[in-house]
Amino acid sequence: MCRLSFAFFPPNQRAAGSDLTISISPLGLVELSDEEFEVHGPRLNRYATNFAFFLGHHWAYRREAGEPQITLNYVATFSRYITNFCFSKGVKFAVPKRYEHIVPALLKRVWEVDNDKQSLLNSIGEQGGVTGDSFVKIAYEPQWVDTAGGIHPGRVRVLPLNSAHCFPEYHPHDRDRLIRFKLKYKFWTTGADGARTVMTYTEVITDTEIEEYLNDELIDARPNPLGMIPVAHIRNISVSGSPWGLSDIGDIISINRELNEKMTDVSDIINYHASPTTIIQGAKATNLERGPRKIWGGLPEKAKVYNLENGVDLNGPMGYIQTLKLAMHEITGVPESALGQMQPISNTSGVALSIQWYPLINKNALKQLNYGVGIKRINELVLRTLFCHEPQTLLYDPYTDGIKTEDAQPDIIDPNDPDVYNVDCVWPSPLPVDNLVKLNEIQAKLAIGLESKRNALVELGEEFPDERLEEMFSEQRRDVVEQGALELIKATISSAILQMTGIATEESGKPAPSSGGNPDQSGSPAGNAQTGVLPGATGIDLGVDTKSLINQFVTMAYGTKLPQSRNSEDASNQETR
Repeated sequence: MCRLSFAFFPPNQRAAGSDLTISISPLGLVELSDEEFEVHGPRLNRYATNFAFFLGHHWAYRREAGEPQITLNYVATFSRYITNFCFSKGVKFAVPKRYEHIVPALLKRVWEVDNDKQSLLNSIGEQGGVTGDSFVKIAYEPQWVDTAGGIHPGRVRVLPLNSAHCFPEYHPHDRDRLIRFKLKYKFWTTGADGARTVMTYTEVITDTEIEEYLNDELIDARPNPLGMIPVAHIRNISVSGSPWGLSDIGDIISINRELNEKMTDVSDIINYHASPTTIIQGAKATNLERGPRKIWGGLPEKAKVYNLENGVDLNGPMGYIQTLKLAMHEITGVPESALGQMQPISNTSGVALSIQWYPLINKNALKQLNYGVGIKRINELVLRTLFCHEPQTLLYDPYTDGIKTEDAQPDIIDPNDPDVYNVDCVWPSPLPVDNLVKLNEIQAKLAIGLESKRNALVELGEEFPDERLEEMFSEQRRDVVEQGALELIKATISSAILQMTGIATEESGKPAPSSGGNPDQSGSPAGNAQTGVLPGATGIDLGVDTKSLINQFVTMAYGTKLPQSRNSEDASNQETR
């Protein structure tokens, strides 16, 4: 049975094609010059093919009504799984020690306050996994006031772009040096007469200036305040000698197409024999009524009536389909068990799990290599944009920034220092980690002195270990002060009991005789025990810190106001009403 596969043509040949008017992408709707099409045409055609299959458009025609047309979208399933495997745990940033008190807080603000970090990583990874290239633009949004009067502070935007809208121009002898970037796409707008029209927006960015066009008409031109193009290009999987990357799904598109066709063939066979054809030999079917519980009689002696049975062995087609599915798993590196295949539950160790998932771990390491470089470039553009539009972020703020752990750490950042932008990406393991095993390992290292508390926190995934150590110290100090306040209360109560009854409690010990008393009198300690003020106690200067600590004891023990309490009787009366 012959099937018509999905044939894609260059964007300029199918600009008005129905497949583009659905939701694939507006690739062919953007007019390209001959020079642009010669450079970017094959890339855009590849993007269109990948996105079509990713969105489930696997067929170029529709069958008749009632005829099955099976579409198993393994392309999207594998792509989403790889993206989730690589980016679901997020990424952390390692900053040079000299700027650890300022830069991490700035990056945290941009990624998690100004933007949604996890959503950004997913968008960047999905765009790269489908097309092979991911473009990210950094822009600053000034403070603005909405119609309700709400004030929205300025923020740095991290904007993942549609790769089909991006037309970068690299140095002819340096594939990593971007000298010109064009962003071009079409959008719908409503005119003054209420009619819906399509317009083309174009933005051309160089190191020195930025130009914006609307339908090829210049609407704005301004100098580039950064002095560099605020766009980062991330190659999903690098190709030696090429400025473009490879997608995760390019090699399985043809296999997925073949799988759909063979599944449709099997479905046709099953449907054909599910409603079998009745064959009548030696008689006429004029008065024979088909249906359940029908009895045919009066047929000639040599007449035969039977149904056409299914004589097709489906083991061969089903085995071929299983081979195609297994091939897609092997090519993408995704284990069969990852997509819900039933397997026995076991406490497999992390090493054994890594060996089982090694193909996907290997692909993850390859992607992290490229995305790590790209995100490092994004962080540099983020910091430069922040320093340009908010110069106060160059100053150290102890209330919003981190903790200074060394005197050599500056109070003001030098934006020309390359170490400021030397931010490395730290990727956590994508495999599940047994926290109990990890804690036991760290505890053993701490016991023999092979690990510091700070590195232990880093091992456990703490992004700001210095702040956590300071928090732990403050908590321990507060516990000690509270314990001291309790001891002060106990000592005061014991002293009061001793003065009223003359009976010493366990906390106060035996009472000392009054000054000038006879040691031989009843109730006095035996021997020549010293009484009165302890030697050297008179005239001791406790110091400011000690006096402050004593004040804390007294304040915490006795408080500065009456404690608040709830009247239980009133509360119970209200409950019964």
